[in-house]
Amino acid sequence: MTTAYIGLGSNLSDPIEQVKDAIDEVKQLAQCQVTAISSLYLSKPMGPQDQNDYINAVIAIETSLSAIELLDVLQAIENSAGRVRKDNRWGARILDLDIILFGHEVINTERLTIPHYGMHEREFVLLPLAEIAPTLNLPNGETVKYLSQNIANNAMVKLS
Repeated sequence: MTTAYIGLGSNLSDPIEQVKDAIDEVKQLAQCQVTAISSLYLSKPMGPQDQNDYINAVIAIETSLSAIELLDVLQAIENSAGRVRKDNRWGARILDLDIILFGHEVINTERLTIPHYGMHEREFVLLPLAEIAPTLNLPNGETVKYLSQNIANNAMVKLS
């Protein structure tokens, strides 16, 4: 079994329910066991500001899936929620599920980059991750605690 951390985000179609429903779907996967769930956070969008704020969270799972198999399962959950992949990388979305970390693996393929390429600059990833795994060390030796203490929170609000 491998410990993986998944970032969840939504800013369309009742984002709180989208994130909660996605967590419930991951809980139903036979090959995965959810071991920790962060609070929900309200955050400003990274891209164009003419979109709704996001609801974000991070979950920890234990899984027997490979990283690519997990990516496929998460993308199927996004698709079932109605996610449409667009050219606009930073646009509004019904559901976004990102593998942040997968054990201590470093993966850099066309489909998957782990650790997630943007985690170091995203408060909506680091702060929920620090909530559920403050002593976690990244593959490069950095600690989640250190990174989370040295990032601006950009007016992010912890909801629950």
